[in-house]
Amino acid sequence: MKALKALSLLMVASIAAPAMAEDWTGAYAGFSFGYADADGPNGSSGDDTVFGPHIGYDRDFGNFVLGGELEYNRLSLDLSDGEGSLDSMTRLKLRGGYDFGGALGYVVVGAARLDASVDNDTAAVYGIGVAYPINDRLVISGEALRQNFDDVTRTDGGLDSNVFNLRTSFRF
Repeated sequence: MKALKALSLLMVASIAAPAMAEDWTGAYAGFSFGYADADGPNGSSGDDTVFGPHIGYDRDFGNFVLGGELEYNRLSLDLSDGEGSLDSMTRLKLRGGYDFGGALGYVVVGAARLDASVDNDTAAVYGIGVAYPINDRLVISGEALRQNFDDVTRTDGGLDSNVFNLRTSFRF
């Protein structure tokens, strides 16, 4: 009976104890796979899968983490109504987040470069993400990003795109 009481006290103490903070400082590289949805002028739209590499560096300041990342997504997204196709998107991102112990929740701001069949354009990118370490080297994460481009279609209209990526990163 005493052993059961001791075990239950240990379980309560471990549940009540704060999670150990992860050390996010360091370089990382990885691969992402996801989904892109684009809405253009005159009701044109399209969606497709995206994939590509990313590389970055984070600095852990206790509960706050700040980092930068370069990401490339390959896509082959044809817009309806003959408005053109989207070929790739490259992003330079600044990310800042809060270390929740077992996970990192973060926001993203930066610049995105879209290469399309008609024209290329640069726009702001913003979004949110969450990262979860599997072990000391492997991290899985997910991001939802938004970009608003001005003139990359045949009718020179704006193009809004959402990208949802699942990512695997290896920390150095």
